[in-house]
Amino acid sequence: MPRSGQFKRILNRELTHLSETSRSGNQVSEYISRTFLDQHTEVELPKVTAEEAPQPMSRISGLHGLCHGASLSSATVPRFGVQTDQEEHLAKELEDTSRWGLDVFKVAELSGNRPLTAIIFSIFQERDLLKTFQIPADTLATYLLMLEGHYHADVAYHNSLHAADVTQSTHVLLATPALEAVFTDLEILAALFASAIHDVDHPGVSNQFLINTNSELALMYNDASVLENHHLAVGFKLLQAKNCDIFQNLSTKQRLSLRRMVIDM
Repeated sequence: MPRSGQFKRILNRELTHLSETSRSGNQVSEYISRTFLDQHTEVELPKVTAEEAPQPMSRISGLHGLCHGASLSSATVPRFGVQTDQEEHLAKELEDTSRWGLDVFKVAELSGNRPLTAIIFSIFQERDLLKTFQIPADTLATYLLMLEGHYHADVAYHNSLHAADVTQSTHVLLATPALEAVFTDLEILAALFASAIHDVDHPGVSNQFLINTNSELALMYNDASVLENHHLAVGFKLLQAKNCDIFQNLSTKQRLSLRRMVIDM
């Protein structure tokens, strides 16, 4: 059984137990199931005719700043990967990173609207992933800022706040007694990375809408899991930007394995 299947099987078992213990446990269980186990339903939209002339198709739509993005140096990396004049308040808020109930809205306020960067940078430090996989701190911060910049702030739900919330929830789940000794460091890295990129460049509409409007994305991915494929493509493509390859020191085997796991998730 693939590791992603094993993860879902164990997670389902733990969620069943959690939902049976209390009303609040049931609410948490329902939220996690909808978010992580693909049990939500796609909203069907009526067929719409595109009014604008089709734009030239790029290799991967939605990318920007790959060649000239701002790159941090090892000497200028802030404590949590983001520039803020409220670092101590942010540090206090991020003390809850490994517990349910982290206020991602407060983190966003204290981090200059960079909750995804601040939370993931903190998680990677806490799990010692920078040392384990020889990830330069400036490269991690640069990639996270680039990634967060490709989430659309004007999209009501699938934005960087949501990505930060999902990634932090994944971190907490992986630290539960039932899961903490199950997965390798590489598998944990893959799960956190998959969570971070899972909705990047989301346009705020459904797959069916993109298909019905004959959109560039639907054409590019042949109507098959359009958004899911696009999020993966953007997340991995951004690794090619200047000083953004956080996996540069992985072996070829590790890198291929991680990519396969992220795609499966």
